[in-house]
Amino acid sequence: MLETMRRSTLETIGLGPTLDFFRQGRFPVNPEELVGKVFGPAGSRGAMVVSGAGGIVGAGKVMQFGARLEPFGVPVVALDFPGAADGIGGQYPGLVRSFGPERADRIMANVIRLSYDGVHLPRALQGYGPRILLEAVPENLEIKRAHYRIFREAFPEIEIRSVTSGFPASKLGVGIAHPAFPHESNKVFEIVEAEPSDFTRLLWALGLMPIPVGDHWSFVLDVLFCGLTLAGTGFHEVSNMPYWKIDKYVRRLLGPNPFRAHDAIGAKGATFLTWSCLHHLAEHYGPLFRPGPELEAKVHDGLNWYPPDHFRPVVDWGMDKGEEEEFRVRILGPIIQMAALMLHENRALPTHMNRIGELCAQFRRGILAVIRELGPDEAIRLVESFHSLEPEAALSPWHAEVFKAMDSQEWNQLYVNAEH
Repeated sequence: MLETMRRSTLETIGLGPTLDFFRQGRFPVNPEELVGKVFGPAGSRGAMVVSGAGGIVGAGKVMQFGARLEPFGVPVVALDFPGAADGIGGQYPGLVRSFGPERADRIMANVIRLSYDGVHLPRALQGYGPRILLEAVPENLEIKRAHYRIFREAFPEIEIRSVTSGFPASKLGVGIAHPAFPHESNKVFEIVEAEPSDFTRLLWALGLMPIPVGDHWSFVLDVLFCGLTLAGTGFHEVSNMPYWKIDKYVRRLLGPNPFRAHDAIGAKGATFLTWSCLHHLAEHYGPLFRPGPELEAKVHDGLNWYPPDHFRPVVDWGMDKGEEEEFRVRILGPIIQMAALMLHENRALPTHMNRIGELCAQFRRGILAVIRELGPDEAIRLVESFHSLEPEAALSPWHAEVFKAMDSQEWNQLYVNAEH
């Protein structure tokens, strides 16, 4: 019988034990107080700047923070190139559905759109006293670093967070607040910072979900999401099964639709981000993460993974038992090996890793809950069977020893949204 509790999520962001809620009869932080600490006193609040605001991530975060900060008088500055897509305007109908037209208009009125050339910040920005920059510019290390230099020269005290999918904070030189799709409504942020900050505590106070993760390439979410996509492309390469059908079997096995998700996000941009994450992971960890020829081709053509419905065959042939077992090995094997690597590196508390898989990567149950149900012997067998099919994957780190801790309170007190 377990006699100890795992560390609470609130403790990891500096908010104390959960039991203190009940002992003290109040929340550990006050949103108004934290807004004051981060953006300044009422009447003279500084702004939150979202750069790359016209894109899918930037526009979603403009809406998410705009709705939460407007009542506190914090302006949200949306910064992008003059010819950038208008992702913000497309968010307005969703605001109306959520808040009604009057509140939606107030939120939009509190969003200030400014353009710049990528080198010089607009003069008007100075008047808003920026306190926070949420950077959502293209996933290029040198572009991001140059972007930070521009802001730090103009606003030396500004606090910067990147929404990067893959670059660790040690490479960027700023903290990480990596969000999950859909960006206007998903509340989860993977947070990388040396110590819990007032900004992170403010996220929690505003009803968002900051989850601390380790400073490693692609953190947790994109190891799972991109890794599952890679496993699916690998099965396509050996079987010629169409992607829509692979999605169907992955959905039965784990829950997500990795290829349909790319199309829903925007195939061209999402496929590039997946390739970028895997490319950098492969540089550090070897062949387990190496993008295959199918993914390389998709990066260049930018086309959707799914064909139009009328191009799908009428007859939907199934797999026999042998083919189903190979599918299971080729999908679960690499994902289990990747999960073991993340556990070995302490990328996140096990409950957080599981939570990210469910709330962000759309696993029915997080990958650790899946492994726990399989048991250590079956999990190890699946990875070893995968290595027999793809020997190069065995050259990447394989930490089977992490499953020896499966009886610990961390494994037995996982966040599992769908476990009843």
